[in-house]
Amino acid sequence: MGIVLKQSIQNVVVTYLGFLFGAVNTLFLYTKILPDAYYGLVTFILASGAILMPLMAFGVHNTMVKYYSFCQDSEKDSFLTLMLLIPLLGTVPVALVGFFWYEPLGNLISEVNPMVKDYLWYVFVVGLAMAYFEVFYAWCKVHLKSVFGNFMKEVFGRIGVSILLILLHFEIISLDFFFKGLVGLYLLRTVIIKIYAYTLRFPRLDFKFPAHTKEILSYSFLIILGGSAALILLEIDKVMLNQFISIENVAYYGVAVYIATVIIVPSRSMHQITYPLTAELLNTQDLVGLKKLYQKTSLTLFIASGILFVLIILNLNDLYLLLPESYRNGFIIVFLIGLAKVFDSLLGNNNSILFNSKYYKTVLIFGVCLAVLTIVLNFLLIPKWGMTGAALASFVSIFIFNVVKLGFVKQKFGFLPFTGATFKVFATLFLLAVLFNMLQFPFHPILNIALKSMLIVVMYVGILYRFEISEDVSGVLSKWLKKRQE
Repeated sequence: MGIVLKQSIQNVVVTYLGFLFGAVNTLFLYTKILPDAYYGLVTFILASGAILMPLMAFGVHNTMVKYYSFCQDSEKDSFLTLMLLIPLLGTVPVALVGFFWYEPLGNLISEVNPMVKDYLWYVFVVGLAMAYFEVFYAWCKVHLKSVFGNFMKEVFGRIGVSILLILLHFEIISLDFFFKGLVGLYLLRTVIIKIYAYTLRFPRLDFKFPAHTKEILSYSFLIILGGSAALILLEIDKVMLNQFISIENVAYYGVAVYIATVIIVPSRSMHQITYPLTAELLNTQDLVGLKKLYQKTSLTLFIASGILFVLIILNLNDLYLLLPESYRNGFIIVFLIGLAKVFDSLLGNNNSILFNSKYYKTVLIFGVCLAVLTIVLNFLLIPKWGMTGAALASFVSIFIFNVVKLGFVKQKFGFLPFTGATFKVFATLFLLAVLFNMLQFPFHPILNIALKSMLIVVMYVGILYRFEISEDVSGVLSKWLKKRQE
């Protein structure tokens, strides 16, 4: 776990820096500078672009990680050339559909919110930029260099958005320029990550593709289904809200979901490096090492995500006092989405195991079925309960999907991510939640959040260290304490 822990810690720092800028943007700048309807429009554009991304990348960002270690040195240039060309199989058809059917598509998505139609082409460009960004980011990850790519993904764009919003506030730029600038940021970060990826290994174009090209294309095509299904589970609620209720509600829902999404930051950071390591363990059939990695990632991520969930829920009322009143009705949304994120983290590198194994086709079928279920649940629940219905649909879908994946890994590989330490962490989190739910401070919301959070974290870390619940956490704390004593 040395390289995993080192780069994961670096990625956690980078990702939380990104979320710091994201929090400032989402909770304060967007809510106070951008009209609610246009904030909802931003959320819709980015969510729709994210759903298009797997199709336009044509699964290459996963294919590259899976097959790069298989290739001999003499094949790597031809393999990377193939990886640059495959996304055209998804991008060109999407572009043609958008060009010839722009009007009917625009009319369909703007039935409730007419303003959306004029911004439909933004969705395509953002999706394209996201797709090729992931391709070049995967290029970096197969060389075990994930930190800069993570910086570009999590920090660069958010700093750019902060600048655009400040310029808009001082009327230096117009609202129309803001949206064009937002699209430009996604294009710019793609160009930068491409340049960085080429410094790691500059591709020499070789059109004599690898012998297993047919297998690679087949995998890429199938992985589209998995990637699309996963993003539908995560993003379709924001897109479908636009079809049933006014677009301002997409903004309110997006803020609540963003608060809950903080929980998944450690998982996103760790997966940058565990994904290629998992692929290597599967390629070498090292099941003992795979089980160890599975259980360690599960425990480490549960420790991190669990305490974040407790901190968010216990401080949510104070946090909402800092936001405009129209954004304050999302407690149930945060709770349901946050609980789903904790369950995601509890599965450790489960996704990496499934998508890099020979069973990925079966898992893709599960994913597609559950994506359909998500769409159906949103269709049924949003008209009835609005934003709460969207959150409930997402929670139910993610819960079912995770149970299926958990059971499938157990059946095929013979192990679960849980250990005795998992239940000790759960008991600790439950105790802290009950204890500190009764503790309320009468100060300013920011001071209340800081005091309560500090007390919870100190007690939590103390319990983990005292009872040596996690080797990795205890090791890091022991080294830190040793340095403090010297």
